[in-house]
Amino acid sequence: MPLALLALAIGAFGIGTTEFVIMGLLPEVAGDFGVSIPTAGFLVTGYALGVMFGAPLMTVLGTKVSRKRMLMLLMGLFIIGNLISAVAPTFTVMLIGRVIASLAHGAFFGIGSVVAADLVAPDKKAGAIAMMFTGLTVANVVGVPLGTLIGQSAGWRVTFTVVAALGVLGLAGIFKLVPDMPKPEGVRLRHELAAFKNVQVLLAMAMTVLGFGGVFAAITYIAPMMTNVTGYADGSVTWLLVLFGLGMVGGNLVGGRFADRALMPMLYVSLGALALVLALFTLTAHNKIAAAVTITLIGALGFATVPPLQKRVLDQAHGAPTLASAVNIGAFNLGNALSAWLGGVVIAAGMGYTAPNWVGAVLAAAALLLAVLSAALERRAHPADSADPSAVKAEQAHSVQQQAVVHN
Repeated sequence: MPLALLALAIGAFGIGTTEFVIMGLLPEVAGDFGVSIPTAGFLVTGYALGVMFGAPLMTVLGTKVSRKRMLMLLMGLFIIGNLISAVAPTFTVMLIGRVIASLAHGAFFGIGSVVAADLVAPDKKAGAIAMMFTGLTVANVVGVPLGTLIGQSAGWRVTFTVVAALGVLGLAGIFKLVPDMPKPEGVRLRHELAAFKNVQVLLAMAMTVLGFGGVFAAITYIAPMMTNVTGYADGSVTWLLVLFGLGMVGGNLVGGRFADRALMPMLYVSLGALALVLALFTLTAHNKIAAAVTITLIGALGFATVPPLQKRVLDQAHGAPTLASAVNIGAFNLGNALSAWLGGVVIAAGMGYTAPNWVGAVLAAAALLLAVLSAALERRAHPADSADPSAVKAEQAHSVQQQAVVHN
């Protein structure tokens, strides 16, 4: 794998850290600004909405510049947003800083996915995308716990200053290591928008919303579930999330490797297993060891879907993949928001803290059904592609023999 992927992974590490670290620092931020915890929660919601709307907006604005330059501009925006958050005199100013930083998120991963795929051979594209996303997954293992610890001991402003420094490091890496890759000639905004007329692109994005939404239906409410149902102490939740992050790292790498070999089978296995594990979580949540193992598996299976889903969008939006790739990153956040809301609905209805696991299982199962539908439509559109490989090879050999006879 080229070193340029390391620069992209560093940028992804910083972005992943700033996205999730705020969840562990909400009490400190709320206390400093004199607002309630629910009000401080707008720092999470505002960031997610910024990713959803910022992904297509920033990608469209970047159609006039090279992909390398756009990645550098996005990292600059990320640095500015985190610095504003670090020095914010009021809660409103900090919220503005969070939104500014979030605008870089979707477009960075979207454009970065295209760049990563272009850096390697066709049979290694999903692995390259997974390598970039490793930065995001490692952030949940290292960046978020460490950032939370720094914020609780030295102040949350120091955490956001450190995150901004990570952005500077990522910017320098992109400048030094990523080759200058101009956007393809002849590709205009209308070409990028045309990708959304492809039903396979829309199905892949729907799989993203439902599949990854299944993960966050459970993980969003992991703290009350583990403390009220499983019996863990409050301080143990951080380490349970580290297990979740470790699962994400492993699942992301495995998903990238096998998606290059058999993309749709990888989606069938990961989405089917995810639905099963989420359903079982309603039972394993009552045992400490079983719950810890299940949380790790949810992280692994959930992120095993990320490289194949992102590559699926790139493949189906070939010729003009940048906007579709960025919008698919927004789809992950849409899934997060949708599943968190649905999980809250079933808890508020009195179904208990394990009820969101059933919501997640249903969402993952729905994503699996869409994957099967997508493959069926593809086979119907291209019946030759579903032929037996051995028969195809035999036919090719026979054709070569006939050509040789004619030539002689």
